[in-house]
Amino acid sequence: MSTLEPGRPPPQAQLSAIHRLRGEVVEATETSTGSYAGLVTRVLAFALDALIIDGVAALVGVTVGLGVSLLHLPHDVDVVIGAVMGGLFIVWTIAYFVFFWSSTGQTPGARTMHIRVVDNRARGPLKPRRALLRFIGLVLAALPLLAGLLMMLWDARRRCLQDRIARTVVVYT
Repeated sequence: MSTLEPGRPPPQAQLSAIHRLRGEVVEATETSTGSYAGLVTRVLAFALDALIIDGVAALVGVTVGLGVSLLHLPHDVDVVIGAVMGGLFIVWTIAYFVFFWSSTGQTPGARTMHIRVVDNRARGPLKPRRALLRFIGLVLAALPLLAGLLMMLWDARRRCLQDRIARTVVVYT
């Protein structure tokens, strides 16, 4: 049984008011850890995004490949076209994530899974630079046998390496 004085807010409300006076954002997970997105949800969202990215790239690749095959170009030109298409695939992938993270905080895969990437403090969408930094962090997190991604299993706010680098969190919407 709690002993509350009449007219005085409960301790959690007092704590929230103190944080607001300091200009800090009180996270919803201070009372429950359920609002941060988990590993399975994030992996499924990423798989849906990869399906979209690769599907569009395959469609463009097949179209360009058929067009180039009709022209009977020298082998060196085919190699250059292949290199340019590979570079465009990288740019397309980066632009996909940066655009969605900086506009709404949700890629189509994240929207399907009801999760959102937000700024760690302001809880809003990211600026394009931070979204690009988060993408670079995602690549770095995947390099050492996904260790940068699996670190979320030991973090209270379920942050991966890219979240720590870009100062973001992934929350359920």
